[in-house]
Amino acid sequence: MTNRLIGPALVVMTLVMAALAGCSFKPDRQVWEISGPVFGTEYHISVVMSDDKERLKALSKGITRTLDDVDASMSTYRKDSELSKFNQTEDQSDWFAVSAPMYRVLSDAQRVSRLSDGAFDITIGPVVNLWGFGPDARPDQIPDDQTLARVLAGTGYQKLTLREQPPAIRASSHQYLDLSGIAKGFGVDQVARYLTDAGVDDYLVEIGGEVRVSGHKPDGQAWRLAIEQPDSGTRQINRVVVLNDKAMATSGDYRNYYESNGHRYSHTIDPDTGKPITHNLASVSVITDNCTDADALATAFDVMGYEKASALATRENIAVYFIVRTDTGFETHYTPAFTSYLADQGGH
Repeated sequence: MTNRLIGPALVVMTLVMAALAGCSFKPDRQVWEISGPVFGTEYHISVVMSDDKERLKALSKGITRTLDDVDASMSTYRKDSELSKFNQTEDQSDWFAVSAPMYRVLSDAQRVSRLSDGAFDITIGPVVNLWGFGPDARPDQIPDDQTLARVLAGTGYQKLTLREQPPAIRASSHQYLDLSGIAKGFGVDQVARYLTDAGVDDYLVEIGGEVRVSGHKPDGQAWRLAIEQPDSGTRQINRVVVLNDKAMATSGDYRNYYESNGHRYSHTIDPDTGKPITHNLASVSVITDNCTDADALATAFDVMGYEKASALATRENIAVYFIVRTDTGFETHYTPAFTSYLADQGGH
């Protein structure tokens, strides 16, 4: 696809696949890789199955169709997408019919917004564009406080109302919605659902660092993945996790940013201030049952910063891994719910 759903990948999740090589495989089952460009990043999908080239080809085509459907619905880079059509509607006070998948994503987004007290907010799109992290060109200068305050005042997830049957959305004032903090995770879930419906029980789906796994590798072991060290200059592993029928999403500010007049501006915008985050949380990884939730929660926690995010995640029993910048390097912290996923703690 030439149009992007989101900008460049925030975090590249290293897949620890060393165990996939060697003679421990069952002779009739092995890992097959399917990959390609999507949403301004790439997808890498591993399926465990016997040697069946025709079935593999059919799965590849089905994956492409599935991702095309998500892009056609939720991309802000496509003027003809379902999302863009709502954004282009002048009077949004009337009900605007949406597809069932769109309603599901909007509903999940609003739930995370309420949980995080607005740290996650899909109406923040105009502010994201103002800072040059949306589909528009990067601005020649940093937005001034007056312009920023005016644009920010028009946003707010509370201004949206959803209707489940028939699925529809409306807004009390004109809104420009940006689903880049949740749609990539939804894309992972849609591919996972497609593979399950196609009879594939063992797989790993990864899109730009967001991952969902099912079943096991051919040797019967769980999937192992690595959380990357949040250093823009190197690619190193910080921690290995073990997943079984779970999803993980990571958000961080060390891949997608720009510098202007000696200042570094993160792609992650705080909906409360309308400005890029400046705290010391470098990376946050969230494990949940589905990648849609993990993606949105990782974004919310990234905005909140370590202290607030850790308190909320612990209270809600959410598995979260934090990497925090300090004057002497990185510190790692994790919630009690995350402990059992760590490879050096035995994993699941």
